[in-house]
Amino acid sequence: MRPEGERPRGSTSTTPASRAFGAGPAEDGVRPEARAAMAEATAPVGGRSDQQSDVVTAASAAVSEHDGSAAALPAVLADVPVAVLLIDQKSGSVTYANDAAIELAGDVRLPVDIDRWGAAVGLTDLAGAPLARTTGPLSLVAQGQPVTGEAVRLTPGRGTDVGRARDDDGEGDRLLWVTGFPLSQPASTRQLSLVVFLEVEGVGGTGDAEAELQALRERAVVATDIAFTITDPRQPDNPLIWVNPSFTRITGYSYEESVGRNCRFLQGPSTDRAAVAEIRDALAAQRPLTITLLNHRRDGTAFWNQLAMSPVFDGEGELVSFVGIQTDVTERVRVEDEREAALAAEQAARQEAESARAIAEQARADAERAQAHAERAQADAEGAQARLALMAEATSSLIATLDVGDLLDRLATLCVPTLADWVVVTVVDEFGEVREVASRDRELRLTQLRRYDARQAVRLPRDSPSQRAITTSRSVLVERLPARLDETIASPSAQEVAARLGAVSALSAPLVARRRTRGSITLVRTAADRPFTPDDVGLVEDLARRAALVMDNVRLYQQEHAVADTLQRSLLPALPEIPGLRAAAHYVSASTAADVGGDFYDLLQLPDGSVGVVVGDVVGHDVAAAAAMGHLRGLIRACLWDAPDPHPSTVLTRVDRLVQGLRVAPLATMTYLNAVPPATPGGPWRARVANAGHPPLLMRAPDGAVRPIDGVTGLLVGVDVDAERAALDVELPAGSTVLGYTDGLVEAPGSDLDQGIAALVERLSATPVDASPEELCDAAVSGTLDGRDDVALIAVRFG
Repeated sequence: MRPEGERPRGSTSTTPASRAFGAGPAEDGVRPEARAAMAEATAPVGGRSDQQSDVVTAASAAVSEHDGSAAALPAVLADVPVAVLLIDQKSGSVTYANDAAIELAGDVRLPVDIDRWGAAVGLTDLAGAPLARTTGPLSLVAQGQPVTGEAVRLTPGRGTDVGRARDDDGEGDRLLWVTGFPLSQPASTRQLSLVVFLEVEGVGGTGDAEAELQALRERAVVATDIAFTITDPRQPDNPLIWVNPSFTRITGYSYEESVGRNCRFLQGPSTDRAAVAEIRDALAAQRPLTITLLNHRRDGTAFWNQLAMSPVFDGEGELVSFVGIQTDVTERVRVEDEREAALAAEQAARQEAESARAIAEQARADAERAQAHAERAQADAEGAQARLALMAEATSSLIATLDVGDLLDRLATLCVPTLADWVVVTVVDEFGEVREVASRDRELRLTQLRRYDARQAVRLPRDSPSQRAITTSRSVLVERLPARLDETIASPSAQEVAARLGAVSALSAPLVARRRTRGSITLVRTAADRPFTPDDVGLVEDLARRAALVMDNVRLYQQEHAVADTLQRSLLPALPEIPGLRAAAHYVSASTAADVGGDFYDLLQLPDGSVGVVVGDVVGHDVAAAAAMGHLRGLIRACLWDAPDPHPSTVLTRVDRLVQGLRVAPLATMTYLNAVPPATPGGPWRARVANAGHPPLLMRAPDGAVRPIDGVTGLLVGVDVDAERAALDVELPAGSTVLGYTDGLVEAPGSDLDQGIAALVERLSATPVDASPEELCDAAVSGTLDGRDDVALIAVRFG
């Protein structure tokens, strides 16, 4: 029963242990009675040196003139293997009993009067008289007096507590050695005392209590010494600030020779460096450590030292000291060495006796092993060949697409039925929510792909193999799936497949690319005699890595393409409303790489009343070309609007000079049509056309006939500033439509530009006579586009 308000283990009093032990005999702040009792405690009884090491460490760390001792002791003494009580002198009651005391005496409800506690436990003196009297050791400690050592009995059946934790039926009396001393200064607000019980072997047979007591005292005198030290880690090199007399007796170094030095002076050339490093690491980590290492006394003789050290923290959690217990275990080490030597000799003899039989069996085992090795080598070769073939097929298949849905379909097809009976591929976003799922099973042979938007996004079950693989970024192998999969499979369709086909074993691998987990691939087998094994993990992980990298490349492409496409579309103009005209425009971005670029169109009503139609293409297919197109279109608009001479050849010549002089863009193609309204309503428009290396404009007559305006051409814009541009005069009857386009609409692998223009003319001619400009644009792009270049086109109907 621990007192209320107990601190967590590892916390200590707010007074540093250096104040309790570091100032010397006259200034250390410890009451003389307590020092005497602690000195007595350094002589262990009955050979229980390890237990006394723990209690001395704990009691010494808790000795303080501050009231925090009561809170510090439980944290320090909770698990030491000797029984410890904490007594409030003012009330004469037990306020704390550690785990060993509860194990020894039973869980007596605290706080309780000290005499009542002794009666409940069943403690008596050696003569069998109860301890509940003022001269008993417990009463003396409760009165603030030290008890340097007294033997008592624990008699089964004599206690008044029926809830004893230990069942003592059938056991005889047990002898306990009691040591106690006050912990608090006289001026402290709380007066506390500590009682320690050590169980010792009986001296037996005399029936004389005085004789037994004397024998116990003699045992205490001859018992192994326990050395107790305290260091201050707040001082440079963590020096010793206090050692007890037993330290001097073991090491030969006096108090004055020890205090102020780091305890490494006990080390020697033969001390294990690994043990020293372990001590150093424990000190740096501020954690307890018990270790045995070779040390040297002052006279140079070596001894094996069992060191137990613990950190001590104040109430604020600050490290204030290290408490150490040194025990000379040389004899124990010697006995252990002899036992190990005897055991090694026995094992050597046994091995020698068995060696003949082992040699006989070895030949047979070697033959079987050779055969198994040959079979395994053949299987490995076949497996490696199959794996290489699968990986080669996976690489060539996965990199052949830039569409995520198609990619997931291809990945699922690779897995079923080669690797599994059905497969589920899951793609998640940066928040771990499912965005796409594809599945395939051996019966349907069809991929079921579902995409989720932000409102539909779901999460996988936490314990499902897919979610665990995504969360940990590590493969998850389930060799035997549970009978019910309701909490493992989220998708109703996947549950239906599991119910129909069965699910015996599963293997999930994360789709990790560029240090981010993009999803998982989960393979399921339905045959009980063919579960997934650890040998399958490497193959699936290799496949998942390849798929994840391709998937991430697709993602990056789509991001770049979206940026470029957005830039391109933002640079294209909104067509103005011009009286007497009807216009429509269309733009199609390239479907490969980031191939949006410099294709553009424009329609302007100029200050002189004429109308300008421009379509062009900047050389290049990337974001830079798109940006250059924006600059070029702005320059062309300025030249058209403020042209001293509106003639198209003059305008293009001016554009040539400005492009080359201002370095606005690289090479570009362009065609420009300037149309003047008719003098009378319903009359024809008069137009002049200039061309700078661009595909010819198409004119669709009012009767639906389509022909190219191909009587004029010239060099690309920016090639020759001194070149004279030619222009062509064209009459546009009312109801005529002029169509301008870029080469992405008419170029295709295996055919020339003329064939593409002829196919475009055929598509436009097939439209109804009264087809609008919008319908003509739709017809123009209805053919099979190459997809490697973007397309811009504009259709303007005059009259």
